[in-house]
Amino acid sequence: MRSRATLLTIAAFVLALVVSAVIAGGAATVVEKSTKQEVRVAMEAQGYGWMRVHTDGLQVILSGTAPTEAERFRAVSEVDKYVDSSRVVDNTDTQITKPITPPAFSLEMLRNENGISLIGLVPSSVDRDAIVEKLSKVAGEDGVTDMLESADYPVPGGWDEAMQFAMTTIETLPRSKVSVTAGKVSVQAITDSPSEKGRVETSLARRRPTDLKLSFDISAPRPVITPFTLRFLIDKEEGPHFDACSADTERARDHILAAARGAGAKGTLTCTIGMGTPSPDWAKAAQMAIKAVGDLGAGSVTFSDADIALDVPSTVDQQKFDDVVGELESNLPGVFSLKAKREPSPDAKAAQASFTATRDGDGHVELKGRVTDARERQTIESYARAKLGHDNVHGATRVDEELPAGWPVRTLAALDALSVLHDGKVTVTRDGISVNGVSGDPQASDTISRILTSQLGEDAQIDLSVKYDKRLDEVLALPTGKECVARLNDTLKKKKVDFDPGSAQVASESLDALDALAKSMKNCTDFKMEVAGYTDNQGREEMNLQLSQQRAQAVIRGLLDRGVLIGNLEAKGYGEAQPIASNDTEQGREMNRRIEFVLLDETPVGDDALPNATADATAGAEDGEPHWNGAVTDDGAPATEDAAQDQSGDGDTAAKPEQDAPQEEEIPVETPGDETPRPQSRPEDLSKG
Repeated sequence: MRSRATLLTIAAFVLALVVSAVIAGGAATVVEKSTKQEVRVAMEAQGYGWMRVHTDGLQVILSGTAPTEAERFRAVSEVDKYVDSSRVVDNTDTQITKPITPPAFSLEMLRNENGISLIGLVPSSVDRDAIVEKLSKVAGEDGVTDMLESADYPVPGGWDEAMQFAMTTIETLPRSKVSVTAGKVSVQAITDSPSEKGRVETSLARRRPTDLKLSFDISAPRPVITPFTLRFLIDKEEGPHFDACSADTERARDHILAAARGAGAKGTLTCTIGMGTPSPDWAKAAQMAIKAVGDLGAGSVTFSDADIALDVPSTVDQQKFDDVVGELESNLPGVFSLKAKREPSPDAKAAQASFTATRDGDGHVELKGRVTDARERQTIESYARAKLGHDNVHGATRVDEELPAGWPVRTLAALDALSVLHDGKVTVTRDGISVNGVSGDPQASDTISRILTSQLGEDAQIDLSVKYDKRLDEVLALPTGKECVARLNDTLKKKKVDFDPGSAQVASESLDALDALAKSMKNCTDFKMEVAGYTDNQGREEMNLQLSQQRAQAVIRGLLDRGVLIGNLEAKGYGEAQPIASNDTEQGREMNRRIEFVLLDETPVGDDALPNATADATAGAEDGEPHWNGAVTDDGAPATEDAAQDQSGDGDTAAKPEQDAPQEEEIPVETPGDETPRPQSRPEDLSKG
């Protein structure tokens, strides 16, 4: 019993030890986790997120890299607030600090009438007192203002060499800025003249040490030119040349010299650049005036500030003089004033003063000649823009104070007359008004006559020559040449002209296509057009070319038989050229066998003004070549003596007739007039005329 009791006691003791160990281990784990969590949360809250926290039993192990040593110390000290320092294992470290980059040393020396100023950052080892002392001798009583700062870093390479060059340079330039960096010097300076500028630039370039980078901007003040002058002339001795030339900028100079070369000047041309120009538009005015002298071919133009004098000899045509001067006077910039003079010819009568207003077919209007003053010029141009289109009017008139009374009324009446014309010209002279032009209004002459007599009086001298053009008549609304061709080709798309196989004979089922073409030719016979024939690529190329020519002729003959005037139609065969579809399929070949109309001239012409142009429509090939009417022999060959040697080239298969088709008899064809009798019905066989 005693042994049993002893065993139970021992077992109870062992069990107590195990339970105690388990409880102690669990408690340690709980403490370890809670400590780790508490420290980690505290570090993140304090901004020490770089710190890593680990636990090993009761020990707290810290790791991570702090940005600075001070921050690492503060973080570890913060951990001591939560864990006894004896339990903390500090394995943290700090980032490796990069070496501090030396500053960019620079020095600026500014010299003017107030002395010399030094601004910048220099190495501490630089002897600033020696620099100030040396420059004080240069500045004299004005002295040196030292605003330099220094830094304790080594002197960079090239600094001493650059400083020595800069010190020497500032001594020679009383108005300058010299900038110094290691191995580089920049110089900005103002000199008294262009020649001094050149000397300074040469000196700097020669003194520059080999390893030193040097840049400089040396300027010289532009001279004040008063008055601002320019004189360009063309004479027999020297030709086109300058006596004087001034410009305000390099760009203006280049434009002026280019205008002189455009007027014929050669060799080396110079133009002084200076200050004092009367207007930013100086170059524009000079270009226009130089061009005017060049257009006249003789004379001179002289600028004195904004006053311009244009003088030409009597050899210059008066009308040309008026036109050129009017163009120049109307377009000069506002600040400039022009006085133009032509030497009178001792033996010639005074030229007739005139004003002309011209309108072309596109509506562009040009005003030339003479007006009484600048106000009348402005009034005329404004009225023309209101009457004839704001963007269509170009004025080139000149002022003549000796014009007769009532001149402004005549010029305005001339514009009213011009507005009736589609295109033409109205001229006002001392004696009267002449009107020449074209209009689509059959009553245009009456309208213009009423306008002029109502404004100028019944006794006004009026010369009218106005032609009526029916194609401009909006009431008739006649088609243009392009519209005619488009209409004819559209008709052919709807009703194609087909031919008998291997023949130039129009197929019977296509006769209504010729009827449709004849209707589409209405109001289109005044335009020169080409009737173009095409074939596919089946057969010989030479025969295809001949066949296409004769098919085009057959179409013209068909139109003639239907009463169409064909004097402006020309037949042209192109053979198998210019296909519009593939010749590899029957459908494509069918499309390539076609007739097309092509406009040769957009200007309408009357048939009566043309030679008889119908020979191609009735005769075969000219100049001795055989005529073929499209008929074939039993073996499919052309029924002509010479052409029988070749097989027909068109892709159509010729049907064999029982006998050879008879040779077509050529008939003379004349352009029908109004009295020409028209056919009563369509002939069944076009080949028989």
